[in-house]
Amino acid sequence: MSAEEEAFYLCPACGEEIGIPVDLSGGSEQEYVEDCPVCCRPVLLRIHIHGEGGPTITAQTE
Repeated sequence: MSAEEEAFYLCPACGEEIGIPVDLSGGSEQEYVEDCPVCCRPVLLRIHIHGEGGPTITAQTE
């Protein structure tokens, strides 16, 4: 597994699917706010890194 992997989420504001790079070395639980590149609204991203699987992202409006 590489140190970075791409994961996808649906923007809760505009519904677009967004792909983002996930830093797998940042810990198994990550949380940060990022503006949607489509509608520019802030989105709270919670990323869970699974032991053997890829990352899971939940997104909600900030």
